[in-house]
Amino acid sequence: MELGSALHFLDSKSILVTGAAGFLAKIFVEKILRVQPNVKKFYLLLRAADHKSAIHRLHNEIIGKDLFKVLKEKCGKNFSSFISEKITLIPGDISHEDLGVKDCNLVQEMLNEVDVVVNLAATTNFDERYDVALGLNTFGAKFVANFAKKCVKLKVLVHVSTAYVSGEKTGLILENSYSMGETLNGVSGLDINFEKNVIEQKLNELRLLGASDKDITQAMKDLGIQRARFYGWPNTYVFTKAMGEMLVGEFKANMATIILRPTIITSTFKEPFPGWAEGVRTIDSLAMGYAKGKLTFFLGDVDSVVDLIPADMVVNAIIVAMVAHASNQPSETIYQVGSSMRNPVKYLSLQDFGYRYFSKKPWINKDGKAVIVGKIRVMDSMASFHRYMALRYLLPLKGLEFANTAFCHFFQGVYSDLNRKISFVTRLIDIYRPYLFFDAIFDDINTEKLRMAARSSLAENDMFYFDPKCINWDDYFMNTHIPGIVKYIFK
Repeated sequence: MELGSALHFLDSKSILVTGAAGFLAKIFVEKILRVQPNVKKFYLLLRAADHKSAIHRLHNEIIGKDLFKVLKEKCGKNFSSFISEKITLIPGDISHEDLGVKDCNLVQEMLNEVDVVVNLAATTNFDERYDVALGLNTFGAKFVANFAKKCVKLKVLVHVSTAYVSGEKTGLILENSYSMGETLNGVSGLDINFEKNVIEQKLNELRLLGASDKDITQAMKDLGIQRARFYGWPNTYVFTKAMGEMLVGEFKANMATIILRPTIITSTFKEPFPGWAEGVRTIDSLAMGYAKGKLTFFLGDVDSVVDLIPADMVVNAIIVAMVAHASNQPSETIYQVGSSMRNPVKYLSLQDFGYRYFSKKPWINKDGKAVIVGKIRVMDSMASFHRYMALRYLLPLKGLEFANTAFCHFFQGVYSDLNRKISFVTRLIDIYRPYLFFDAIFDDINTEKLRMAARSSLAENDMFYFDPKCINWDDYFMNTHIPGIVKYIFK
């Protein structure tokens, strides 16, 4: 595999990016604009009612972010004109044919001009409404593939999925594709169009019953979890992403197609500067809960590997994969981009990093007082968690229920509040349990071959780094990632 020059490949290319306001998409766009200003055009698809709304999103959610400060410094007073020249905004929605683009001229322009399609649009909420997740993560993947097929100059389609489409498999997870209708538990009969009918039938039932919007939302969330678990996936997110991969495989036709599966994505390792983050992700919410003194125990296997990969490495892997497969030759290659195979880090280490960081730089609460952190209690099984919940919360709840009845519902407010909190925590644990006790390593033999090809034949190998072996996790967490998350929260 001879790669040549990535900068030469990107020169004069037009790239369609869906989900353009997302975390990875922004880093992808910024990187290419910064290192190859001669890229011809970015078509950025944004969910927006009209062009005016899309412009508002561009300025507030994309180029207005700190992420673009290095590019702004590089362009100086020409930044605005450079952005205007290089970016065309596309108001649309990938859950519809032709990506929901209403402007026929824009559609035709893209079909004539686009060289690369990168699908980064998704809902990553584990507890999303099933209708929303199926529309974006599953049928959205199909509609993007169908659109890409019609692009006359297309070199390659990149579909960004997630490594966790593997569900709760253990051991070594290979870079294998999913065939249409394949399930994790062997239950037959998975039909994606039937899933759409299940949703429509449920929505019709709820409307006939006069259900409130809140009740419909909850019912759609419950339906997603129910359907996912029926076929062996732990939650709606990974189930709908797996079905999305199936549809890409089914509709790719003769396109050169890449399915890229990142693991847990963290803040930038190096570019455009270390520690840029947006949003508090799974492991970060645990760290912040601990820093604020709200997390008093950890549920999970502290000796298990947590697979993390900085966002800029994921973006570099996307770009190098684009260069490697831009041949117009029919293909489908899966790349798992993570660290568990080459440079694993354990939950135990993350706990240590958090303790050391917040001991030296404690969180300041609303009263202006430093929160003192300590070693937290570890529950290494669901049984120990359920015992803790029973003693700490469920017994007091039963007592409160008795007192509430005896005193003519005098304690109704307190009882309802505690009951709601217990239900919320229980549901959260139920959804995240598979990842707290995750016992698998993601194989990355295809990704390693790509890295080897980059080392031997990519002219700009140092510019497009994505080898996790170069990460010192202690240094990264203590000096880059945790400070980046704290900075984001204090904005």
